[in-house]
Amino acid sequence: MAKFYTGGCLCGNIRFTANGDVKNPHTCSCKMCQRHSGSLTQSWVEFTKSQVTWDGPGGEPAKWRSSEFSSRSFCPVCGSTIGAIDDDPIIAIVLGVFDSNNRAGLKPYAHSYKSQRPKWWKIHITS
Repeated sequence: MAKFYTGGCLCGNIRFTANGDVKNPHTCSCKMCQRHSGSLTQSWVEFTKSQVTWDGPGGEPAKWRSSEFSSRSFCPVCGSTIGAIDDDPIIAIVLGVFDSNNRAGLKPYAHSYKSQRPKWWKIHITS
């Protein structure tokens, strides 16, 4: 049975459907993720570009080049964070934009840049 994940931005301009298995479900507390999301920790999952279809009225999200290999993506209308689109065939999507973000396949299993979180911010990922 094929797995489909859908989601979109706050205003509905950017919508997506991701088909297939999730890759690298994780949380991250690096400064770039903190500034992009406005949160101390961002939750992500990855898909290959061929797995993601941008099917909302706005098409693909707007992008801002954030590093030598990746661009952060967002809705140009409402400003919602969508994720990151890498130069290699990876699209990382933040969990908050999924229509059903409580699905088992989206559960993070690792945490990146734990040392960059404030010491009072506790992160506990269970298996």
